[in-house]
Amino acid sequence: MKTTKSEKQSMKSGFLWRAGVIIFTIALTTFSLRAFVGTFIHTEVYNVDTKLSSLEWFAKKVSGNHNGTIMFSGGEIQNDHGKLTGSFEVDMNTIENKDIKSVEYKAKLENHLKSEDFFSVAKFPVSKFIITSLTPVMEASPDGFTHTVKGNLTIKDKTNEISFDAIVKLEDGKIFCTGSVIIDRSKFDVKYGSKKFFPNIGDKMIYDEFTLKFNVVAGK
Repeated sequence: MKTTKSEKQSMKSGFLWRAGVIIFTIALTTFSLRAFVGTFIHTEVYNVDTKLSSLEWFAKKVSGNHNGTIMFSGGEIQNDHGKLTGSFEVDMNTIENKDIKSVEYKAKLENHLKSEDFFSVAKFPVSKFIITSLTPVMEASPDGFTHTVKGNLTIKDKTNEISFDAIVKLEDGKIFCTGSVIIDRSKFDVKYGSKKFFPNIGDKMIYDEFTLKFNVVAGK
């Protein structure tokens, strides 16, 4: 039995209609899936405000102590539905002393800290910190700490894991993170005046541990 011309056109139209429905269904499903997945993979990014953020250092030696500042050069904090991660960069060229009044001796100390005796800033101008975990503090802290921060700190191309407590909060569309951390410079190949490397150094010893006090402000 032969198929008439009109029947052939009807069959063709039916095929095209079904194909169109299938293509539309696939497209709609794909769009819906992307939208559905997008709601779960969306991460808010907060950029570190290098002008509002601050980083102070405190170091001790047998004959006294010094303190100063250093500046963030960049960084960001990612908020994935309450799970925070982040990375930060510090400009080692901005090392500055704050306790010496003499312009000459202030500059002398700053240049010494930037030299190969200490942080070799010409070779390693940037230090980095990458958060690997940020865990809420389970018990109330006398200092008001809300989180324990763990991460990898890189100085002079040497990387070590560090851990410290901090106050982390989200307010007015910004993330604030404040606290302090003790760093052992000997782990980063900063040997000058260290008793670990020079056991007979006597009263010229500079303590290996120094403190960094930070106040990070990050916004969208």
